[in-house]
Amino acid sequence: MSLERHWANRLATKISKMLGGEAAGGILLIAVAIAAILAANSPLQHAYHDLFHDKLPWTPVYKLDTLHLWINDGLMAIFFFVVGLEIKREILDGELSDARRRRLPVLAAAAGMLAPAVVYLAVAGTAQPMQRGWAIPAATDIAFAVGVLALLGKRVPASLRLFLLTVAIVDDLGAVTIIAIFYTAEIKLAWGVGGLLFLIALIAANRYRLHSYLLFGVLGLGLWFCVLNSGIHATIAGVLAAFCVPLSVSKGGDSMLLRLEHALVPWNSYLIVPVFGFANAGVALGGIGMEGLLDPIPLGVMLGLFLGKQVGILAAIVASDRIGFAPKPEGASWSQLWGMSVLCGIGFTMSLFIGALAFPRYPILVEEAKLGVLVGSLLSSLLGYAILRLSTTPAPGEKAMESPAEPGDPKLP
Repeated sequence: MSLERHWANRLATKISKMLGGEAAGGILLIAVAIAAILAANSPLQHAYHDLFHDKLPWTPVYKLDTLHLWINDGLMAIFFFVVGLEIKREILDGELSDARRRRLPVLAAAAGMLAPAVVYLAVAGTAQPMQRGWAIPAATDIAFAVGVLALLGKRVPASLRLFLLTVAIVDDLGAVTIIAIFYTAEIKLAWGVGGLLFLIALIAANRYRLHSYLLFGVLGLGLWFCVLNSGIHATIAGVLAAFCVPLSVSKGGDSMLLRLEHALVPWNSYLIVPVFGFANAGVALGGIGMEGLLDPIPLGVMLGLFLGKQVGILAAIVASDRIGFAPKPEGASWSQLWGMSVLCGIGFTMSLFIGALAFPRYPILVEEAKLGVLVGSLLSSLLGYAILRLSTTPAPGEKAMESPAEPGDPKLP
């Protein structure tokens, strides 16, 4: 059965169209963040906190005994599974599959992670525990950034949108690597070996073309459970499982990876990420206050996202173009590339997630990091939109910008 005819893909497509496409995803995240902040600073603040942090009366997984843990370690594993699918597709059959085309996005993404970390450490310092937050401003929220870009419609050249997507994909790969290396607790050997066995089984299933959704689902769930108990963050299991999903297209035009990605992306954008955002973006300002934004952690996170991202990415593009390493995206002006670089400072989902991992024993520091993420992301979205709005004017009669084919679209090879 072809991708476009499968019921899960048809349902996913209908959901995406019903909710208004890419722009709707960014608008939804803004609404969710506002709702979370209002809930955390209203008479509902205790109900909001208790909803996510009170012990559940029963849980099938003893380590996940609150709704907040189920969201951050359970639902977000699915989020990272979809991220892993996107990364694998891009590396094997997308913009990152060509060495010449991936030079600039990889360089820009690397600079866009290094510069914010340097800015953060310069402001917050290298003493513990503040030093552990260096990676918070290093991540870009794809859905949010692309959503803001989509609001500009045909004003933005297709090459700029594609470049932003590619940089964000590489950025996600970097964020996953950082989580695995720098935010992993002491590994429990027995559970780690169990996870390795499940991973080997997934690789074997791919190798021997056992393309059964049930088999991959059971093995993936086993991998997640072992990783959850091993000390490695459970979301890493989502990425590892995704890398084992076959991409090869059958004679009937079917591909397990493309079908899963196409079916899960709308659920990721319109359910999982908003639920995560609502559960994690609620900053209780009563204990911090907006004046707290000048404290080292929130100020470092905010400046890392707002200044570090744009400086790092734009400097990498300029330097690469000037020395002939890789030319800037065709059809994009320098002012448009600046606006795109600023939009990469929208951290939100990934930054909130890393913030919770950075300070597990210091709830007040997690709240401060949230404040920096929200303000930095807000400033980046407003300035990035303004720059692109002022630097682009649609030509009379110009056709709307055509979006690249979605996963599972028949236009894909």
